[in-house]
Amino acid sequence: MDYLLLPVFSFFIGIIVGLTGIGGASLITPMLIFVFQVPPSIAISSDVVAATLMKVVGGVKHWQQKTLDLEIVKWLAMGSVSGSLMGVGVLHRLRSSGENNIDNLLLRLLGIMILIVTLTALIQMLLMTFFPKVNLPEPPKLNVRTNKGRFFTVIIGAVLGFFVGMTSVSSGSMFALVLISLFRLDARKLVGTDITQAAILLIFTSLGHLTLGTVNWNLVLPIWIGSVPGVLIGAKLCQIAPQRPLRFIIYSILMMVSWKLVAQA
Repeated sequence: MDYLLLPVFSFFIGIIVGLTGIGGASLITPMLIFVFQVPPSIAISSDVVAATLMKVVGGVKHWQQKTLDLEIVKWLAMGSVSGSLMGVGVLHRLRSSGENNIDNLLLRLLGIMILIVTLTALIQMLLMTFFPKVNLPEPPKLNVRTNKGRFFTVIIGAVLGFFVGMTSVSSGSMFALVLISLFRLDARKLVGTDITQAAILLIFTSLGHLTLGTVNWNLVLPIWIGSVPGVLIGAKLCQIAPQRPLRFIIYSILMMVSWKLVAQA
């Protein structure tokens, strides 16, 4: 593997993440698998650890600015951390049993998760673009100050966290969709709540993946070197770049990537 190319690719992916808000795991993990021929189990674990730094830095910044909802973060994280550790536990079980080809299984799961995230985001974007006046039925609003709201928040967090633990995908994208649709968070607190919850989730998920022994620091460090400045530049460009055309192009690419992942498994 040419490790000099990895920071370059990660830099451009970082720009895309900062520019469009599309999750890095949906891009970095397939890049490691297809471009650098990294086994899926190592690609997923290394990407989880690499993504943690950016989320933690962003989460601390939003906490300082108070641009987040701490109650929602707390109850979502309670579910997502538990679910994520369960997902890592399943990976431990699969590795120790030796009965399943874990890389083929992870390829398929990864492809399905990217497909679900991409389709959901694409449908939402198309509806907002072409049918802005359509009044779709709204899901019930969750209130974390009630026992019922806390219960469902923990359950939703656990389900999404499980798939993050297994595949590294959707620590931001699917949680952001939940925050918009079920909690009706305003734009000012949406990003901060999403990033902070994802930071807590990924810290514990990273610890779990470190116990698997599938984290390759020769991948993690170059990804950090490239993606962190890329995200910062992308965030600056975000103010002037046309968002919808860019997102449509990236979503189309992700659809093809997810199909290739599923077909290759």
